[in-house]
Amino acid sequence: MKTSEFDYQLPKSFIAMEPRKPRDSSRLMILDKKKGTMNHKHFYDLVDILDNNYVLVFNNSKVIPARILFEIDGKSMEIFILKKIEDNFYECLAKPGKKFELNAIFRIHPKISVKIEKVNGDGTRLIRFLMTKGTELRSYLNELGQVPFPPYLEGTKASFEDYQTVYSKTDGSVAAPTAGLHFTENLLGKLREKGIGMAFATLHVGLGTFQPVKTDIIEEHKMHSEIFELDQDTADFLNNAKAAGKKIVAVGTTSVRILESCSNKNGKINAKTGETSIFIYPGYEWKFVDAMITNFHLPKSTLLMLISSFAGKDFVFKAYEEAKKQNYRFFSFGDAMLII
Repeated sequence: MKTSEFDYQLPKSFIAMEPRKPRDSSRLMILDKKKGTMNHKHFYDLVDILDNNYVLVFNNSKVIPARILFEIDGKSMEIFILKKIEDNFYECLAKPGKKFELNAIFRIHPKISVKIEKVNGDGTRLIRFLMTKGTELRSYLNELGQVPFPPYLEGTKASFEDYQTVYSKTDGSVAAPTAGLHFTENLLGKLREKGIGMAFATLHVGLGTFQPVKTDIIEEHKMHSEIFELDQDTADFLNNAKAAGKKIVAVGTTSVRILESCSNKNGKINAKTGETSIFIYPGYEWKFVDAMITNFHLPKSTLLMLISSFAGKDFVFKAYEEAKKQNYRFFSFGDAMLII
């Protein structure tokens, strides 16, 4: 398929620069795949839409303040953490690139220096954070780092807390799993009271989630990989729910990627820990996910291709046009969509 088929025009006025408050007051477009219908609700209506025949699957990854700014000899430098390799050793972006040569060492904090141990072919660096023995970089990131908001949110007044889900737990993402931003503790409580099942897994969202597909043909796109974990207890819970006829609702495309990466051809979930580079686009054979909650995505993005695979490209693009007519808000802090 041509990448151009997943392009659309969106005036900047549709991009949400701050989240709605309370979070669950965001709007919710409901797409029914079988009926081909669209309905308009609010996110807090989810408790009336779903019942105990549904199980929600959340990504509990927590965003880290991954953008580190510092000066060397009066010149601005930046390290953007992409992925943890091991304790105090990370894959990073570095600017200006010519300064971050192999084996270069910089002091970025009175107690922290960095050493460039490898320059990758794609321009990323493997950087060792040299610290006092027994300390770990994460303990300093709140002091050193800044919120890694995506480029289209430049100038936002949102806080770091605004960019975390209320159930975030495991450090590692450099972008929020944004479909989960709509949930409040109050809404989660109401969903539990109604008997709606909940499961949690982890996928650390990488910077690649913002990148448009740059190849002319989508099949030629090389998907970024992301670290994930789904444990045995969660696998057993989900398999039992599925066997009981319950519908699995992935909260966000990252939860989709976890579930479909862990599922086999027989529609069973296997516990797994590792990296996934699964690329879901029209033609993909779905194995486990029955429904999903998602936001409105960027043109030519792999996320738009994923939901087009699930709901049908024509239906999705029709829904996006309707969303613009109804003044929905787009992207990370925007409104939500439930596809059933």
